[in-house]
Amino acid sequence: MYQYLERKMFKEAYKIACLGVTDTDWKELAMEALEGLEFETAKKAFTRMRDLQYLELINSIEERKKRGENNNDLFLAEIYAYQGKFHEAAKLYKRSSHENLALDMYTDLRMFDYAKEFLGSGDPKDTKMLITKQADWAKNINEPKAAVEMYMTAGEHLKAIEISGDQGWVDVLIDIARKLDKAEREPLTKCAYYFKKLLNHGYAAETYIKIGDLKALTQLYVETQQWDEAFALCEKHLEFKDDVYVPYAQWLAENDRFEEAQKAFHKAGRQTEAVKVLEQLTHNAVVESRFNDAGYYYWMLSMQCLDIAQDNEEQKTEMLKKFHHFQHLAELYHAYHFIHKCTEEPFNHYLPETLFNVSRFLLHSLTKETPLGISKVNTLFALAKQSKALGAYKLARHAYDKLQGLQIPARFQKSVELGSLTIRSKPFHDSEELVPLCYRCSTHNPLLNNLGNVCINCRQPFVFAASSYDVLHLVEFYLEDGITDEEAVALIDLEVPRLNKIGSEWQEQMSNGVQTMRLLYKVDEIEEDDPFTAKLSFEQGGSEFVPVVVNRAILKSMSRRDVLIKRWSKPLQWQYFRSLLPDNPITMCSFCFQMFHSEDYELLVLQHNCCPYCRRKIDESS
Repeated sequence: MYQYLERKMFKEAYKIACLGVTDTDWKELAMEALEGLEFETAKKAFTRMRDLQYLELINSIEERKKRGENNNDLFLAEIYAYQGKFHEAAKLYKRSSHENLALDMYTDLRMFDYAKEFLGSGDPKDTKMLITKQADWAKNINEPKAAVEMYMTAGEHLKAIEISGDQGWVDVLIDIARKLDKAEREPLTKCAYYFKKLLNHGYAAETYIKIGDLKALTQLYVETQQWDEAFALCEKHLEFKDDVYVPYAQWLAENDRFEEAQKAFHKAGRQTEAVKVLEQLTHNAVVESRFNDAGYYYWMLSMQCLDIAQDNEEQKTEMLKKFHHFQHLAELYHAYHFIHKCTEEPFNHYLPETLFNVSRFLLHSLTKETPLGISKVNTLFALAKQSKALGAYKLARHAYDKLQGLQIPARFQKSVELGSLTIRSKPFHDSEELVPLCYRCSTHNPLLNNLGNVCINCRQPFVFAASSYDVLHLVEFYLEDGITDEEAVALIDLEVPRLNKIGSEWQEQMSNGVQTMRLLYKVDEIEEDDPFTAKLSFEQGGSEFVPVVVNRAILKSMSRRDVLIKRWSKPLQWQYFRSLLPDNPITMCSFCFQMFHSEDYELLVLQHNCCPYCRRKIDESS
């Protein structure tokens, strides 16, 4: 067989091979026949070997020959390439005037040095293609520096910018941005984007100026709070006035600089916008169902009204009325945020007790009119669901009955109908553990209170935690006429030392000839001698609320750690609260005066690094 192969007599060699040769001999025959372009014999030999790869190659060559191609050097070059003889294949490609195929082959093999030999004085597109592919390869093997250089050489500026930006190479981006022509807006805009992302706003501004994108430059100044530069730009280009002064006023309002916000709008010729901007923000937050933001904006509005009332005697009454109204709305929207999350999102992290308390708080607060965006259906649905889960079956039944008279969304319909049926199998009473206690008169209040968030017995308003919305163990008290806030604080700070004498002793008694021994516990003498406790009493059956009023002697008897003071700015009066369970600590934000269980407050501060209600940074409010 080998003698026939030496003489290129492939058909005779095949006949000999059919008499019985090894697989190696068959492979030798197939390869020799293929290189000799004897495709018929090669096909038979490869068929014997079941080598589909070479059979596909032969089939491809035969198809091309049928279409009129007859360049044997080109066919042989492909065969050499299949065999891994790349240099021989390249020589044949070159001999057959197909250098581009050799270039493609070496490029696909990542043999870029050999590929460059076939560039010559060819098409510049080939040079760009080769460098681009080489850059792609450098990027894939994690050599970004080399990739950037190659992309720049190939004119692929966007890719070079993306790699440099992702790597954080500001110096490289600066070089690229300064080398590019101002007409190349897309890569320059990309450079500016990465400058902003990498907090190099000066270079971003330089880039925007180069391409003449003044709107983007204005937005950059606003986002980075470079107000002086923004105002200078507005003076030259009045069309950007709204883009600057509206966010500037918003920023001033958020930083409690309301007077400056008004001046900014006055300078812009929009005097009434100083107050309206926050109202617009609030309205947008409500419409977009961002109720937590809505509560925050209403709180900011209330504080703005308080500042105006302090400075403007003519508007004092109106502004104080608005202050109390906005404070009330802020509390409602802050609470409704919990209900919205519970009903609109598939998952939430709130405890059932919290949702139960929030829904009760809202229903008791919505006795007159319902503010925009707050849904009574959602509130009642949450109340019914959580009441049933916690064992308040009577309240759950009431909530389901109320829902029957309202227009229920289709997504709640089945759940409400099923709940209305299943609640009838439950006992007609509420779990005693859920019943709120009045800490003034020790009365257990019903879960649904027609009077609202006050005690049904003594009319004392309840004080709620701003995170869990359960009733805090606080009683508000007022100062006797003639006592100033400063004097009251000084008297409380005196704090006469008192001892806690809690103990037990045995007492012997003789009665009717019977001797008994009783173990007596000494109740905390503070409670017995505390004059404030005596002040908590009131006449039963009265329909009017009788506040707790304390004198100087009672103030002296109080412990500073038991008293919380809301130190409102003038013209408001300070508010005083006495804790009746000192061992259960309560934390009050010193800026918004909302109260929390200390553990809840610490956890929320760790999560948000600010007060959860007024969003004041801890280092600012401390």
